[in-house]
Amino acid sequence: MPTLAIDLGLKRIGLAYSPDDRLALPLRAIIRKNRDQAAKAALAAAAERNIDKIVIGVPIGGASEGEMRRRAERFAALMGLAIPIVYQDETNSSKEALELAEGRLGKTKDGRLDSLAALVILKRFLEREYARVYLA
Repeated sequence: MPTLAIDLGLKRIGLAYSPDDRLALPLRAIIRKNRDQAAKAALAAAAERNIDKIVIGVPIGGASEGEMRRRAERFAALMGLAIPIVYQDETNSSKEALELAEGRLGKTKDGRLDSLAALVILKRFLEREYARVYLA
């Protein structure tokens, strides 16, 4: 089931893609100008890959969880897709993305770090799904 993961940010939106629920790949990030432009760009990325499911990162259990979930829901509504949308804990995903980059990205603002964070979110989701199926 092709899946798109989204790491929502105010300036950049990281994207990652799984064509088969096994492989996970970072995609080019969206440089956010406004909500509508960002939602259209994410929709285009989803349509190009025939996405069946979207995973959006939200900080689970933190003080900002409610506000971030509302933002994620608004963004998903702007995309206007009639496919399942799943929320995955994104806690420390940016930190893990920095570790994956092994210092090669520095302070770049081109969105590669954001897409690596989306990759972390997607991998977490896929691992959770594997565990759910395995334990069923």
